[in-house]
Amino acid sequence: MELLIFDCDGVLVDSETIAEGVLHDQLAAWLPDLAAERELSGALGMTTAAILAHLEGLSVHQLPPDALLSIDAAIERRLAVELKAIAGISEAIDALDLPLAIVSNSRRARVLASLSHTGLNTRLGTAPLFTAEQVARPKPAPDVYLLAAETLETAPADCLVVEDSVSGTRAACAAGMTVIGFTGASHIAAGHAGRLRDAGAWATLDHMAGLGELVARWRRWRAA
Repeated sequence: MELLIFDCDGVLVDSETIAEGVLHDQLAAWLPDLAAERELSGALGMTTAAILAHLEGLSVHQLPPDALLSIDAAIERRLAVELKAIAGISEAIDALDLPLAIVSNSRRARVLASLSHTGLNTRLGTAPLFTAEQVARPKPAPDVYLLAAETLETAPADCLVVEDSVSGTRAACAAGMTVIGFTGASHIAAGHAGRLRDAGAWATLDHMAGLGELVARWRRWRAA
């Protein structure tokens, strides 16, 4: 069985700019010796907890004990009023004719809320969802992708993944899956397609209008 797997943040919903804005503002106050914007650019796709632990280790300052709860709450307040679906994703999903799943480093509750806020739950509500909470090691480890494949009884080689981050791309490639690197979200910087290819992406995509053709190309490549 062939399976198309979507990451959520930066692939289904345009959330990374919102999350990065909250993190930048908070970290500039808590860890003033770091260039927060530069450090965050290399943390795309990591869990919030992992980002905080990494940056605290680079700083001479310590984060407050409730840093993670505070940032998560601030992000979710903004997502509830500002979040939008990625342009063209609804139409792309409607045109697909293979099973879908979602694999995210975000918490399950946040993914479900994001799908609800954007109306994507009406299209993806039955798609199985796998999150970092279910595994010991989040992306860039392959664990959550391997969990999805095992649960859905699908060989990793039969899975096509859409990812926007280097860490997510590495995770899916390490699981033995094929990756389309998506560069159409608002947080993506110039040159990111090359970084995704360097991380192992089979192809890159800058607008969801082209997803159907890439899926068809992948199928032809597999058949050949």
